Amino acid sequence: MIFRQYVYRWIKRDPLRYHSLHSDMISARVGMTLDQYLWRSVCIAGLTAIFFSVVGYFVSTFVFLPLLPGNAGITNVFNVQIPVLFNTVLPVIYVHASVMVISFFIGLYAGYVLMLKIPGIEKKTRAIKINLTLHNAVAYMYAMRRGGAELMTIFRSLSDRANIYGEVALEFRQIVRDADFFGYDVVSAIHHLSETTPSEKLKNFLEDLLSVIESGGDMADFLSTRVRLYQEEAKFEQRQFLNLLSIVAESYVTLFVAGPLFLIIIMVVMGMMGGSAVLQLSLVVYAVMPVGSMIFILLIDLISIKAEKTERYVRTKWLHTYSDVTIIKKTDEEPLFEQLKKYDRVRTFFHHLRHPLESFVHNVNLTLYVTIPIAVLYMVLVWTRVSHYQNFEILIRIVDSHFVIALLIVLIPYAIFYELWSRKVLGIQALIPDFLERMSGINQVGLTIVQAIAIMVNTNLGLLSYEIRRIKRDMDWGANFTEALMRFEQRVSTPSISRTVTLITKASEMSGQISEVLSIAFSDAKMSEVLKKERTAEMFIYTAIVYLSFFVFLFVVGVLTTQFLPVLAHINLNGAPTTGALSGIGTIPIVTFGRLLYHACLVQALFSGLIAGQMGESSIAAGVKHSCILLIISLVVFNYLII
Repeated sequence: MIFRQYVYRWIKRDPLRYHSLHSDMISARVGMTLDQYLWRSVCIAGLTAIFFSVVGYFVSTFVFLPLLPGNAGITNVFNVQIPVLFNTVLPVIYVHASVMVISFFIGLYAGYVLMLKIPGIEKKTRAIKINLTLHNAVAYMYAMRRGGAELMTIFRSLSDRANIYGEVALEFRQIVRDADFFGYDVVSAIHHLSETTPSEKLKNFLEDLLSVIESGGDMADFLSTRVRLYQEEAKFEQRQFLNLLSIVAESYVTLFVAGPLFLIIIMVVMGMMGGSAVLQLSLVVYAVMPVGSMIFILLIDLISIKAEKTERYVRTKWLHTYSDVTIIKKTDEEPLFEQLKKYDRVRTFFHHLRHPLESFVHNVNLTLYVTIPIAVLYMVLVWTRVSHYQNFEILIRIVDSHFVIALLIVLIPYAIFYELWSRKVLGIQALIPDFLERMSGINQVGLTIVQAIAIMVNTNLGLLSYEIRRIKRDMDWGANFTEALMRFEQRVSTPSISRTVTLITKASEMSGQISEVLSIAFSDAKMSEVLKKERTAEMFIYTAIVYLSFFVFLFVVGVLTTQFLPVLAHINLNGAPTTGALSGIGTIPIVTFGRLLYHACLVQALFSGLIAGQMGESSIAAGVKHSCILLIISLVVFNYLII
């Protein structure tokens, strides 16, 4: 507590020093005071320092190499008397202590600086998310404004739909909070949000909105113009993102495909001299390559312009049609309701059993409940058959391929059903622009949305035709237009369709003539499809580069395994020097090197496939199929082609 009070006094001594940090915390919506955050930063920095010191101890234990004999250091030409402690080789414990102390202060500084940078990073991340869905939110505001809704009503309705519109709705929730709890009028609340929002685009929008309000301009016309402007800006942002993604892709190929390959070649050659080449190669294969690839996956996820997940919250309605009738609750009916709940659960279970493929396509994660137990059982059976081997290298050589097979048992069904789901959903999503365009045309001639749906049943829109018939059937069975569209959204469940359904349903509730809103929704959906096709075309070349670089990696590793290592294993040691560079040639662990090279290809195959899917299709799940292909190639090459 005394140290915490010292931290508080330290802040009060120079409050301007943390002004930018405080501003970033407000924009990032951290939810704590500056004093609390700095105290947490100091605590986390201390834990980071302890962790770094422990890691420094182990690193110094494995990596420390004593000075080679004959290295006397810098020549003392001035005959300065140097203390004996510095004139001899330091004991190992001094090196460990020095490394731990240095690592402690490095970790302390790095942890504290990182904690101070996190609000700024979160601020930029929120700005990207806000910019991503701003045009959707403005379109929703336009739909409500055309129906005659007041500005505060629009903000309140938009803030209630944060599950659909994401961060931009959370930003508008600040306006509602200021008005409801702090007594701000709508103009002051908008002005306050423009000062604290992390998005420059939203700030400009709010400032222009304030100008329209104060000048008494046509707000509906302003919102309509701004929606179309933001849709055009999205194309430019897509181009910038593709350029940045291309740099990241080239960096990955250079650092974690060509780089490890270069290190592997050097370490295999270093193995001729004995030394610690096996340990260093193990660090590259089992630590550097996986950790580096995961960092690149996180980096791509951070910079990607990706759709946020959406979720529809369904509210239970309490019917008050016969509110004057006295309701008598009977206790003996509770078991009947429990039986109904049990029946619903059993019915869902048997539905999954009768239609397993349909369930797996609808929710691809359900495949893991089946494949993971099978993979674990397979590995248990394999382990029971090979547990009598005493040699570690032989044991690993036999088990590792079966482990890859178990991994493929999990990944292949996941990749297949995800691809089926993706093709179905993307096929429906690609037809949404045509659907909205035709709906807008029908609505312009004076027909209602329900009548337009009845006409659209007879049109041919491929996969979407079946869904239109289901919407029409739901309305024939008593559901209104909003409920039928919400059920369609639940069946398809993509962010773009969720926002389109929300926009159309809200516009239809406000007015019967929504042709202009449908036109905006059509242009937005069309733009999304065009941008998606542009990204697929641009990133296809980098997906091909990932495949080609992996094949080069596999070829070089195969040459090392088949041509270089066997030669080292059969070198005649008669007459070989007992000292010097080639003194350790007889102790080369050929089998160990072969295992490490095999595992390097497997690690490269797994992560290269995931990164290829993330770059090409904005989804790690889409990269599972690439990982499966590359893993199968590595498995076949090292077990049947390389002898």
